[in-house]
Amino acid sequence: MNSVLYYVIIAVCFVGAYLIGSCNSAIIVVRLLKHEDIRNFGSKNAGLTNVLRCFGKGPALATLLADLLKGSLTIVLIRAVLKAAGFTGDMMAVSYLSGLLVMLGHVFPVYYGFKGGKGVLVTATVLLAIDPVTFSIVIPFFALILFITRYVSVSSMTAAVAYPIVTFIIQYCVKHMELSTVLIHTGLVCMSTVLIIYMHRTNIQRLREGTENKFSFSKK
Repeated sequence: MNSVLYYVIIAVCFVGAYLIGSCNSAIIVVRLLKHEDIRNFGSKNAGLTNVLRCFGKGPALATLLADLLKGSLTIVLIRAVLKAAGFTGDMMAVSYLSGLLVMLGHVFPVYYGFKGGKGVLVTATVLLAIDPVTFSIVIPFFALILFITRYVSVSSMTAAVAYPIVTFIIQYCVKHMELSTVLIHTGLVCMSTVLIIYMHRTNIQRLREGTENKFSFSKK
């Protein structure tokens, strides 16, 4: 394959990841099912938790499934395209970068004035496609912290911090990958961590003020 075309395909995949990420599931689902803009309700955040609090389990489940498909299938599709194009580099690094672009699209969607969600759920679905082992550790950890604190924001940020730590341990200590490769992967993961914490800056302020809403496991 022509080298120029090869890099064009990679660039198109990256742009496509951002554009797909910009299709905010919470906004689309609430508009289709409730004819409302989720950004006008509750915390104003276009994410799963706000959908659940404001519109109930049905729209929340639809949002969850849509984000699951958006994150995981984007990574699977990009990998398939690059494999067909003859890509021989670090597919996992490309997957992490593609996942970061999906997350950026979700957080700063071009279709919705660059005002989207906080990127926690879509990051989890991307992780499921990239590294199921790390996913199987980080997600139960998220659930444990949520059960203990009842704060979605605290469990999200704690899991985000654990994400690069677990990634490093699994890849270097368990899978025995090259240190340079592991550091690249961990660095890309850290970008997602930083973005998630940044997107929770208002939650951090509310936690300091004691006004952050707790998550309820019981039906209202």
